This record gives sequence, C-alpha cells and structure tokens, in this order.
Amino acid sequence: MTGTTAPDREVVLSLADVVKTYGDVGALRGVSLEVTAGELVAVVGPSGSGKSTMLNIVGTLDRPTSGTVTIAGNDVATMSDDALSRLRAEHIGFVFQHFHLQAGATAAENVADGLLYAGVPRRDRHRRAVEALGRVGLGHRVDHRPHQLSGGEKQRVAIARAVVGEPTILLADEPTGALDTASGTAVLGLLRELNDGGTTVLVITHDLELAASLPRRVRMRDGLVSQDDTAGGAAALGAAIRGDR
Repeated sequence: MTGTTAPDREVVLSLADVVKTYGDVGALRGVSLEVTAGELVAVVGPSGSGKSTMLNIVGTLDRPTSGTVTIAGNDVATMSDDALSRLRAEHIGFVFQHFHLQAGATAAENVADGLLYAGVPRRDRHRRAVEALGRVGLGHRVDHRPHQLSGGEKQRVAIARAVVGEPTILLADEPTGALDTASGTAVLGLLRELNDGGTTVLVITHDLELAASLPRRVRMRDGLVSQDDTAGGAAALGAAIRGDR
C-alpha cells in the first residue's frame, strides 16, 4: 500500500525531486515526500541508503543540489543562513543517538540551551526547561548532571531539549541506538506520547522492527524512496528483510 498524507492536515514538510550529490556520488537521486502535521513516520534503510543525507537536508543542516524543500511553509532555497538558523530554532527539534549533553551542566541547563537561539530571556528559559523535563518524566532530575543519569534518562533530557521550543517537527536520528532494550522501549513510548500530544515526529533508523511498529514507514534505498507504507507493518517488515538479503 502506498502511503498518502492526510488531506485535511497541513503539510509541514515537503521534498520535491530532491537531489544531493557529493562530487560524483549521488546521495539522493530525486526524493519526493510529504509529511503532514501530527504524523509519526519512520524513515528506514540500510547504511548508504540516503536516510542520513535526507535528515541533514530536512533539518536544514545541508542544502540540496537541486529540488525543492519546504518546511512549515518556508522554501528553504530562498532563505539566508540567518533565516535558516531562525527556522531551525522555531520549527525543528533534533534528537540524536548520542545525547550531546554538556557534562558540567545540569539537566535543566542542558534543556534550556535548546532556547538559546530563539531569543527567550534567561529566566523564561529555565522555567520552560523545568516544564519540559516534567513532560518527559524527569521533573525530579532537573539539578542532576549527565554522569548522575542513566542512558535512558540522558536521552529523555535530549528529547526535552528538542521539544522545549515546541518545534513543528521533531527529528529523531537513531534515538534508541545507544540504549538497552528496556530504555529504548521507554524512549520510543515517550516519542509516541509526544506525537499523541500533536508533535510531528520523524524517526530515522536502520531498525526494521522499530520501523514496523510505527504507523507510517518510508523506506530509503540507493538514494530513493523505495516504499511509503501506512499499513501492514508485519508484512512490510518481512518484505524489507527479504529485500536486504
């Protein structure tokens, strides 16, 4: 079944025939994709499939060689570097496999850093950071430093930092990759809760089982979208596994 966006929801992310080349290497070879507000999407594929390149372009960390990228109604190609920085601060939250927390800073201070480029006053940054930590179940850890937290708790701090600015899109790059099974399951549950609250979430992963558990799966292969599926998770997973053999 080919995935389609919901017609009654706003399109918050659109890629139209996006190409990205590095020298003679075509990392993306004409990717088109739409994501609407409130979706929970897995972008899955093996190493070299193009999913990390697409993440960088969706996150405005890199620009396409050709094609159109539109985020929250903004055509990225027309924007200056300063405007792109504002777009990231206002509309995009990032969660990575490795937590990237400041070792000497408290959980609240790490989360507050997510508001540095949004022009939020310092006092308000701390208040909103504490609220975000409560939202991810860490209201009792606001003054703890990374060495005092478990791996799952560190990832929750990273998620709180990503959502403290109430972004339009949350990009989670292998968010469970550095965690044990129990912590990974808890973090995935948290991403589902955030999505239930209205956050649009893209999970970039090579984990086919994780991808099959999400309502929409966009499969990357050889720099292209090879499958966009919104039903039959188990069947899609089996087909994907067979395709990789």
